[in-house]
Parts: sequence; C-alpha cells; structure tokens
Amino acid sequence: HIFQELEINSHTVMTTSSAIGPLIITAIIIATVLGCGVMPPSQERTRSFTVSGFNLPVSMVYTREVTIRAEAPGMAPTKEAAKAFIERLVMQTVFDVLEEQGRSALLPDAVISNILSQLRIQINYDPLECKGATVSKGPQTQIMGNKDKLPHCIVVGSTVTSTCPLEPPDTVMCMTIGMPMKVESISANLTTISGTLTTTNIIMANWSRQMWQSTVSRAVRMLASGPFRSNFFAASVTVS
Repeated sequence: HIFQELEINSHTVMTTSSAIGPLIITAIIIATVLGCGVMPPSQERTRSFTVSGFNLPVSMVYTREVTIRAEAPGMAPTKEAAKAFIERLVMQTVFDVLEEQGRSALLPDAVISNILSQLRIQINYDPLECKGATVSKGPQTQIMGNKDKLPHCIVVGSTVTSTCPLEPPDTVMCMTIGMPMKVESISANLTTISGTLTTTNIIMANWSRQMWQSTVSRAVRMLASGPFRSNFFAASVTVS
C-alpha cells in the first residue's frame, strides 16, 4: 500500500536519526514521493471500475422543468450538470478515502496532495431526464402525466423509484403507488456507474487489483454511511 510504504519510510527516518527536526523529516518524506517521479504518459496505469445495484438518487437525474425541481429539490437543471455532479461525487469520495489513509499513516498534507494530483478519475454515465415527475406523498398518491412529457419519473423521498410509460389519451393516470400498473422499474444502466482510475504515481501504479477494489469499495461504503445512505447501502463494486 502506498501509504503503508511511506509510513515505514517515515518511521525509519525517525528511529535512525531522532535529532532530525520535523521539517527535515517532512522534506525527506516529500522527496521520497517526488523522487519516485511522475511516470511518462506512455507508462501511466489505468484501472476500470463499476459501481452497480444502487437506488437512483434524484441528484443523478435532471429536468428542465422548474416546477419539478421545486417539488424534487436536488434534481439537476441540465444533463451536463447531472454528469458533473456524479463525477464530483465519485472523485471526492475516492479522494476522501485516500486522504484518510494518508493521515492515518501520519503523512503531511503536502504529500497527500501530491499523490492525489497524480490520479485522474473519468466517469461514464448517461443521466436520466425526467420530463415529467410525481413526488409521492403517500401510498395512495395518484400519478398523472402527459404523453408529451416522457419519461415521467416517480420520486419517493430522495430516490427516483420508477418511470411511467404513458400512452394516449394526452393525459392518463399512470398508477397509484402500491399498484404496479404500467410502471417500469429503473433500468440497470441507470443504476450502474462505470469509469476509470488513471495514475502517474509510480507506487500507486503498482497497486494490485485487490488494492484498488478495496479503495473503491471503501468509497462506496462512505457514500452509504452519509447522505446517500438509502441509495448506496446495497451497491456492489467491481475493479478490473
């Protein structure tokens, strides 16, 4: 593990030269990291990952309808905004895990920052557009929609639970919550985030698949213990 290796280097310095001041020790640790150098682009390492099986948060969908965003706060106003949110969410959570590991290894913030600057995360995800939506207010909520406003999203709490495939006439009753008539569950491609982790840090570039699997899995557990608890508690992670 990168932080375990650097922690060992730090303890070795401290035990072999107790007279060296903290700033010099810090400089040596930084030199250890920087001395590894940034790998040339042709030698960078990339891992692919997939997070799947989560419940779709409203923050990961978008709508251009102001009235819908008023009823379902958190929906993005555009597709680009939804994609940017997802990318920030994944990137920040992975970075939080790495920062936590670095601090537990007593690494200076400058070293941690340098390591993170050598990691790029790219997300592949096509957000759902809710052209119509109904926010459930109870088990007997009636869901109405217009055939020109497809798909019609059904929102329960902070989660988009299903969509309604409306048919003529122009306005129809889609369903009543609890009576799954004419309702489609959220498709698997909307509950799957795929992406890549690319590093130019020599030590991280030699991480095994299991080490990256552990890091991304921990990031998802962090999401499941935070504000997205009800969305990511059952999510699974695959790294290749």
